[in-house]
Amino acid sequence: MRARVHRFPHLRQDVAASLVVFLVALPLCVGVAVASGAPAELGLVTGIVGGLVTGLLPGSSLQVSGPAAGLTVLVYQAVDSYGLPALGVIVLAAGLLQLAMGALRLGRWFRAMSLSVIEGMLAGIGLVLIAGQLYSAAGLTAPAGGVDKLLGLPGAAADALAGRETLASLAVGAGTVVVMVLWR
Repeated sequence: MRARVHRFPHLRQDVAASLVVFLVALPLCVGVAVASGAPAELGLVTGIVGGLVTGLLPGSSLQVSGPAAGLTVLVYQAVDSYGLPALGVIVLAAGLLQLAMGALRLGRWFRAMSLSVIEGMLAGIGLVLIAGQLYSAAGLTAPAGGVDKLLGLPGAAADALAGRETLASLAVGAGTVVVMVLWR
């Protein structure tokens, strides 16, 4: 029996992984757009175009191929300060700057950034996102600022424990987390 030689030995796994990334990234792109004051359609377009472009580029340990929730703050500030039409110019300039820095092989300088600084920044963003989701899980309205979200958690917990509807909502959220942790 002859062994079959496949041109794409990992095609099934790659398609499945791409589908998962698509299902996570596209709603996040829309969320970043809406939270930044941009139309949801713009988030869809940037998610699709960004996915296609990064899929065609060779990989790198410094490459980010999807939306990052931390970008929301930067995009919001750019839209608020310069308006939506200028956002395209700003993104184009940032992309050209990144291409130029890549051509000049300046990426190694970014590795000089302390890993604990990067992990601390990501942990801070994660805490704010988790705090915001806790308000949603309890059916409460989250404060606008990140620090306010964190400081308001004790009061939100007291409010949540006072009502039956909020307890049911929290139970569904906790059950979802348990399923996600136990699911292989």
